[in-house]
Amino acid sequence: MYRAFEGGSVRLYEYEAKEIFENAKIPVPPRKVARSAEEAKTAAEEIGFPVAIKAQVLVGGRGKAGGIEFADSPEETEEITNRLLGLRIKDTPVHSVLVEKKVEVEKELYIGVTIDRFEFKPIVIVSSEGGVDIEKVAEEEPDKIHKLHIDVNDKLRSYQGRLLASSAGLQGKMISKVGGILQRLYGVFKKYDAKIAEINPLIVSGESVYAADAKLILDDDSLFRHPELKEKGISMRHDVSELTEREKLAQAEGIPYLDLDGNIGMFPGGAGFGIASIDLVKQLGGEPANFMDSGGGPTPERIAKMLDLLVDNPNVVTIFGARFGGISRCDDFAKGVMIFLEAKGTKKPMIMRMTGNKWKEGMEILENAKKERPELFEKIEVFGIDTPIEEVAKRAVEVAREEAGG
Repeated sequence: MYRAFEGGSVRLYEYEAKEIFENAKIPVPPRKVARSAEEAKTAAEEIGFPVAIKAQVLVGGRGKAGGIEFADSPEETEEITNRLLGLRIKDTPVHSVLVEKKVEVEKELYIGVTIDRFEFKPIVIVSSEGGVDIEKVAEEEPDKIHKLHIDVNDKLRSYQGRLLASSAGLQGKMISKVGGILQRLYGVFKKYDAKIAEINPLIVSGESVYAADAKLILDDDSLFRHPELKEKGISMRHDVSELTEREKLAQAEGIPYLDLDGNIGMFPGGAGFGIASIDLVKQLGGEPANFMDSGGGPTPERIAKMLDLLVDNPNVVTIFGARFGGISRCDDFAKGVMIFLEAKGTKKPMIMRMTGNKWKEGMEILENAKKERPELFEKIEVFGIDTPIEEVAKRAVEVAREEAGG
């Protein structure tokens, strides 16, 4: 699927995104934010039962983690809210919930706009399978995904919106309704310099359509153009309480780090090479577990701390380390790997490649260490300049599948 990398991004809460969508005339159900069980009960009584109660967090996987429940009474609302406010989703504490009118569902769609990094254009995506993981749909039922590239200087035309809506199996007046929502969603995407603008699901209920969920991820470099967002306190990741525990640990060490949803620990060189490595692993069918940047000229001790973060992540089954030595030296990289191995041993497979500045010296350090301490290298494979990075990444993806039992 076409996903914009979320590093350097401003993630909005669902309630913030829905306010923007509503201002753009995208229909959303009646709703209120609550930060206590009492506030949630009052909100539900004003909205009218039944209601959905949704944990407000800046990470994915909320539904699978039990972060969305439904209530039919004030008592049930209080009980559910107390439970959700005590929940942690992917190490992120829940501080507020969105109480929203439950909508009767006839059909669920997916609609979204993001950037196709291969075509360097915005792409509008529609699917008749909403309310589920759209990347899984793209992999298992690609015929249910419909896409349209738009020139960055253009807008989504009404006929294009109708064609996309029709391709999702809609008929009659619903084609124009959903086509219009697609146009307005694309307008939000452009206006707010978004990386992703997404509704999943877009619910068809009788003659009406509602955005039952809302995802809006903005480019943090564009915030200066949107003072109205800063006035509402919308800024980079909001505050440290929204960081995962690993992100907090990395921040304390001065290591740029972002948790993702996969199982391959990414251990690259600089930020650009890190993003390229993530793209490569994704293209080969793997799922990166993180973004990480070692910075220029990291010490061996810093390298060891970075490995610590990855190995301690329970989601990581394999580590892919692609190091291109420029300012950074590959021998320092190898020394850092040895500091880590001698302190912690081999816990998870590590697939590594070194090229560039001092790569031969780095390889020599690891080869000599392997002769002296072979038990430390039982799960480690190291490649040099003669092996293309694509082959090394492919090997990492294969090992991850084996380790995950797939």
